[in-house]
Amino acid sequence: MTQLDDRRQEAGERWPGLFEVPSGPRTRISAAVARRLFDAVARRFDLCVASDGTSPSGDRPTIVLHRPQEFYARIGRDGLIGFGEGYMTGAWDSPDLPRLLTVLAAEIGTLVPERLQRLRGWYVARMPHHHRNSVDNSQANIAHHYDLSNDLFRAFLDETMTYSSALFDTSVSGRGLTQVAAAPAPSDEPLADAQARKIERLLDVTGVGPGTRVLEIGTGWGELALRAARRGARVHSVTLSKEQQSLARERIAAEGLADRVDVELTDYRLVRGEYDAVVSVEMIEAVGHEYLPEYFRTIRERLAPDGRAGIQGILMPHDRMLATLETYTWIHKYIFPGGFLPSVELIDEVAGDAGLTVTDRLSFGLHYAETLRRWDDAFLATDAEALGFDDTFRRMWHFYLTYCRAGFAAQYLDVQQIVLEVDRA
Repeated sequence: MTQLDDRRQEAGERWPGLFEVPSGPRTRISAAVARRLFDAVARRFDLCVASDGTSPSGDRPTIVLHRPQEFYARIGRDGLIGFGEGYMTGAWDSPDLPRLLTVLAAEIGTLVPERLQRLRGWYVARMPHHHRNSVDNSQANIAHHYDLSNDLFRAFLDETMTYSSALFDTSVSGRGLTQVAAAPAPSDEPLADAQARKIERLLDVTGVGPGTRVLEIGTGWGELALRAARRGARVHSVTLSKEQQSLARERIAAEGLADRVDVELTDYRLVRGEYDAVVSVEMIEAVGHEYLPEYFRTIRERLAPDGRAGIQGILMPHDRMLATLETYTWIHKYIFPGGFLPSVELIDEVAGDAGLTVTDRLSFGLHYAETLRRWDDAFLATDAEALGFDDTFRRMWHFYLTYCRAGFAAQYLDVQQIVLEVDRA
């Protein structure tokens, strides 16, 4: 057995089932179909498809197939899940992964021919029942990602420990209710400063100041709660991550603000009381489609009549949201169990049904692409093995950060800060 075989065997023990390549008659047929589809995609987008021992051709987005049979078997059987798993196992690679994935993300809705998309229900995996974001399941879903290791997140986040899109510039253009932030120019601005700008803007638009009663749904590692408390607000922050609760409390106590901030380990649906401001930064993605009405009802029930809610959330186009509803993706399997990205239209509808009116929006998706670029650079410079994570994890996490970055760079995904007020009509 070679040293490479030894490493793969060890990785296989850590990642049960991942290194088992799909096989059998069904796989042979689906792999042949996948090869034809992928060849068509490569021609359409002028991709360079290289293999070991061949050099990339010209300045083109490039994919290198180290083990072509495995690559086609995986995407034939498991689609985009297999595509991501093939990267994790090293079946394929790219000299410029962000560029390759951005090209694909820009046309994600047309990669599969329309006639085959009509058959999605037959070949796309469905969300497992235990990933539904019920009160019973939600903590396990959150722990899968956020309780990995505070040291891991420290390694690639900035000193604010803020794990959401930064805002690098405040210059905007108007578009009805929505303001669009200008694309971030090349800059050496510290990420921590851009994260502070994002948080301070959300606190400004929700009117947080001395004596304000604030409910934060999704604590993160405490930066927003700290900044609200520094303004003189009293904050009740809720999280389902034990690791985040521990570090947030530690940071809050270190600043002498424990009398102003309570970080509780509980589900947002179990909170009671009335608040002048409800804030929630990139937690809506963990709510789940079927629980979105309950999320907005909870916000409405907790909000004082003259209060404001501020949500920062990742959004996707409405047609793609409908097409992919309830499907099971690589992101679900490996990164965010139970995750769901709503659309602008869905938020407007569900918030309206709950008695809330959207009064302001800021769209800044390209700022997320830059945020993710910086996170990925910092992660790749980290010794993941020293933190207890193997090479398969390193490839998985790099793929995740780049996959998300591509979605925002292609403007397939957006991130918005949304202000809601109680409907007085």
